[in-house]
Amino acid sequence: MRKLHMILVALMLSHYICAQNQVSDSIQPDTVQNIKFSYKQLIIPGILIGYGFWGMESGQIKSFNFQIREELTENIDRKVTIDDFSRYAPAVSVYALNAFGVEGKNNLRDRSVILATSTIFTVVTVFGLKSITNVERPDGTSNDSFPSGHTAIAFAGAEFLYQEYKDKSVWYGIAGYAVAAGTGIFRMYNNRHWLTDVAAGAGIGILSTKAAYWLNPYITRKLFHKSENKTTFFLMPSYDGQYFRISLAKSF
Repeated sequence: MRKLHMILVALMLSHYICAQNQVSDSIQPDTVQNIKFSYKQLIIPGILIGYGFWGMESGQIKSFNFQIREELTENIDRKVTIDDFSRYAPAVSVYALNAFGVEGKNNLRDRSVILATSTIFTVVTVFGLKSITNVERPDGTSNDSFPSGHTAIAFAGAEFLYQEYKDKSVWYGIAGYAVAAGTGIFRMYNNRHWLTDVAAGAGIGILSTKAAYWLNPYITRKLFHKSENKTTFFLMPSYDGQYFRISLAKSF
């Protein structure tokens, strides 16, 4: 049964990368028109989130959660805190690549608005569910295990990296998703989350970024009144596991 679960997860992730490539014709070259809504884009995030919620009620999935925890934590000598930093790596990579001359799909203003919107959606959803579900963490330290906030931030950033650079190379997105998946694995390795927490966090992160792209034309019109202002805005969200912040810089 354990092998079947792992095979399904692997197939689901590989299908997601392929599915992303197949919808490239829906990407608009205009930086204000990002990706059009399609119900097909809800399938993978929906499956991940659904699996997480199903695991809260299914005894079989709960049993699998314990099996995964035992296998990952069996020989742990000390915790590895890389997941506290790797969760930000995919999103930061977008700005780093632009700084080194590899231009993404959107300009600085629009991608910053998209990232801020995605982060707000992610954090609000994660904290809302944590307060409602009250799932105990594997290490027993608190009852805010579901869903994984670290994983949600990482996958939101991975989708952000993918959307910005998919026209350059699919490997940017693959690298981002690899880092995000690693973040989720380390959350389980450090005995902080169950597999269902990580799955739900991944789905929430992906869906939050997609929603940010869908809404960006409307948000941009509201914020900038359809015109190019002479001022430049830069929004940089951050999340340290407890607090969510957005820094705003404005140049004239």
